[in-house]
This record gives sequence, C-alpha cells and structure tokens, in this order.
Amino acid sequence: MCNVRGIGIDLCEIAHMQRLLDENHSLRRMFTEAEQAYIASKAASAAQTMAGMFAAKEAILKALGTGLTIPMTDIVITHTELGQPVASLTGKAAELGGTVMISITHEAGMAAAFAVWTA
Repeated sequence: MCNVRGIGIDLCEIAHMQRLLDENHSLRRMFTEAEQAYIASKAASAAQTMAGMFAAKEAILKALGTGLTIPMTDIVITHTELGQPVASLTGKAAELGGTVMISITHEAGMAAAFAVWTA
C-alpha cells in the first residue's frame, strides 16, 4: 500500500529560465553538473527543459515540506530513454527517506510540475 507523505506543485516561466541560462552561478546553485549537461544538450529547447526541471525541484521541496532548507542540488532530475522524468534524492533530501514521483509539462510559455512523496 502506498503511504503519501506529501504533495507539491509548481509553475515556472520559461522566459525567466532563458534569462538565467547565461548565468553559470544560478545554474550551479540549482542543478548538478549532469543536469546542466542535459539542459545544454537540448539546444533550442534548453530553457523549456530547465524550467520543467526547476519546477519539479520546487514541487518536490513543497512535497517534502522543507522549503529551501535543502539544497536544490540534493534533488536530481533525470529522464528515462522514453523521456519520463525521474527524481532522486541525495544528501539532506535523502535523509528524509521515501520516494518521490514527478510529472512535468510545458505549455504557453510555462512549465509545471507535480510531485508526490511516498513512504
């Protein structure tokens, strides 16, 4: 049986992420090196990808109920071969235990993500 411990949702403006793409400091603070490489590999859709991953991290922080007391780099977003987003918790986030499931979507200049934290 699934024990839901928390849920979270977030929206992110893609244009805002486009402005941050050139700011390496912002990228390093929010994304691991592997995530940054994945975003860069998306070329023309890099800002959209970045917005979705950022929204997912924010949704996860809301589901965990921690806010920004956990570094965003302790939440790692990867993708399956078919493109399904997958979240992994490391560091302080992993200490909370459980599993996080996410869904990401993009539409009309916005990215949205939903997260469910289970025991």
